[in-house]
Formats: sequence, structure tokens, C-alpha cells
Amino acid sequence: MTNDINVAKQRSDNLSEYSIKLSRWYLKPLGAWPASSSTTKMERIISQILIVICWCIILFTVIPGILYILFVKQDIYVKLKIFGPLSHWCIDGFNYAILLLRKNDILHCIEHLRADWKLITRTQDQQVMLRNAKMGRYIAAFCAIFMQVIIFFTCFILGIFKRSIHIDNKTVELYNLPCPAYKIPFDTDPTIHDIMLGTQFLSAFVVSSSASASFTLATIFTCHVLGQLNIMMIWINEFVDRLQRKENKDNHINKIGVIVEHHLRILSLIARIERITCPIYFMELFKCMMGMCMPSYYFLAEWSERNIQNLTIYVMVALSMSFNILLVCCIGEILREQCKKVGDMVYMTNWYQLPDKDILNLIMIISRSSVEVKITAGKIITMSIYTFGNIVKTVFAYLNMLRQITMM
Repeated sequence: MTNDINVAKQRSDNLSEYSIKLSRWYLKPLGAWPASSSTTKMERIISQILIVICWCIILFTVIPGILYILFVKQDIYVKLKIFGPLSHWCIDGFNYAILLLRKNDILHCIEHLRADWKLITRTQDQQVMLRNAKMGRYIAAFCAIFMQVIIFFTCFILGIFKRSIHIDNKTVELYNLPCPAYKIPFDTDPTIHDIMLGTQFLSAFVVSSSASASFTLATIFTCHVLGQLNIMMIWINEFVDRLQRKENKDNHINKIGVIVEHHLRILSLIARIERITCPIYFMELFKCMMGMCMPSYYFLAEWSERNIQNLTIYVMVALSMSFNILLVCCIGEILREQCKKVGDMVYMTNWYQLPDKDILNLIMIISRSSVEVKITAGKIITMSIYTFGNIVKTVFAYLNMLRQITMM
């Protein structure tokens, strides 16, 4: 494992950069990477320019789509079909705004992570941190690639086929837009129509990148927290074992202070993660429920037509949204269980063989660990596996209601 640490150092400037490099790759092109004291003036200007460009690209898709729903006369099913992808653009645009507004909190978490790598110098502890950092990178990379592939494959399938329209006794073939736009010039001028199609593909990249960036941050920070909790458990075991052997007693009085301070640092980082992800998870919850319910409804409505193109898209989108919300719920569940496990692990040590003063110190850790640590969506819903089950039941309830209302 020492070789792994050296390899990780060679791949990056230091081990902390190895942990956060993937997040940097996603946030910098969006202008959402937080500026630190070492950031140059030119980098700050470029970041602001990127933010303006990204917002223009997003709004160039969202505004014509909203106008299309409001002013183009279509039946309710067509409006619902347009509302599905448009809601994804809107919600991911909101998440992008949250990433920009929470730059200071993101910077605090990054600096916290860097400080942990500097504070923990023992090779055994660094091995634990590196193992969790690797796990975070792999999970974050898989989630990001999966989300990007699904989004682009969906847009590609929607935009690869052409439709024929009649203009001034001529038939013009135009590519389908992933999100229909208002109004006439896009439907009559092939050049403008192609520009709109390319812009929507670029817009899909921006919003999917913002979603991938938020998931990447949450995954990497969570895995770092898990690594710190594992290190804390190792320290507690060593503390109890050494006290039982009565070695270097004076050193252990200070050691319990180090353990408590480390525990408080972990809880502080979790609080920051909650502050960043709370509004993002709330909107993601709504988006994923929509993304599971609406494609399922489209699938049932168009099943009789046997349109493989559309049916494939609906299945892929529903699976992607199910995966997203499952990941979010798993992050909340794992953090909660691991924080609780600290108290359980302390209790399972041979604490009863220690002096009374040391027993009281360990009781304080158990008491603090008994306070439930939660990752929430909008301070309303606790993210857990139980919540995921409720979300699935709610989606099927709304799907059944929607089917009865529109297919009577």
C-alpha cells in the first residue's frame, strides 16, 4: 500500500489533489470552482466569463421551451411530453446556481480535506485515507460517465431522426429538437434550426455537467468522511489497548483530546456537506420523481405503437433517474450508519477495564455519536434507503393517477 501512496503522489502534486482532481475537472469548465487566495485575477475573470456563457446556453434552451408550452396549441399529452425534458433543464440549471452560491462552502470542504491530509502523517492512517479516496474517485467517475452517456445518448436519439414539414409548397426535412422551441423561424429556416439543435446539445452538456459535479462533490466528500471515521476507530482501539497495558500514561491523556477534536472536525465537515447538498438534493428528489414517473407514463401511452426509438429512451431515462436518487439515498444512509457505528465500536472495546476517568471520556464520545447525523433534502426529507422505498411507491401512485386521468 505504501507503493500506492507513492504512485498517487506521482500522479498529482500531493495526495489531497489526488482526491479532488475529478471535482476540479467538472467544476472549472462551468466556472464553479471556488477561488482561493492563490487564484490569479485572470483565472477569476475567465471563471466569470464561463458562468455568463453557461447561463446564456441554458436559457437559450429553457426560455423557448417554456414559451412553446405556454403559447403553442397542443393536446395535454404533447405538453406533458415536452414538460419532461424541460423540467430536467430547469432543475439542473437550479442546481448549477446552487453550486455557484455555495462556492464558499465548497472551498471550506476542500480546504478541510487538504488539512486532513497534512495533519495525518502516519503511513497506516494515510493508507486508510487513500483507500477511501480511491473508492470515491471510482464511484464519482462511474456516476459522472453514466449520467453524461445517458443524457447524450438520449439527445442523440431524439435529434438523429428527421421530420418533414411543408413550407411554400416545398417539403423541408429538419432534425427533431430534444426540447421543442418557440417559434416559427426555428421551424422554417434549416440553418437556424441546426444552430438551435447544436445549442441544445451544448446546453445538455452544461446541465448534465452541473449534475455530475454535484454528485462528484458529494461522493468524494462522503468517502473522505468515511476514511476519517475509520481512522478515528483505529485510534480509539489503540487508545484503549495502550491504557490497558498502562504504557505512556501521560501521552494518553492528550490522546483522548486528539480523538475528540478529530471527531468534531468530522462532524463539522458533515455539516458543511449538508449545507451544500440540502437544496440540490431537494430539487434532485423532485427531478428524479418526475424522471421516473413521466417516462413510465410515456412508455405505457406509446406501447401500442411499438416505437423502439421512443421506448428505449423512456426506459433509459427512468433507469438513470432511479440510479441518481438511489445514489443520493445511499450517501445519506452510509453517513448516518457510520457515524452511529463510532459509538457502537467504543462500547464494544474493553472500556470496563479502564480507570473511571478514562471511562467517562469514552462515554462522552458515545453520547455524541448517539445524536443522529442526517443528510436531508431541503431540511424536510432524510435521505436513506427507507426514503428511496417511499419515493418508488410515490412514483407508482402518481403514475397510476396520471394514467387514469389522461387515458380514460
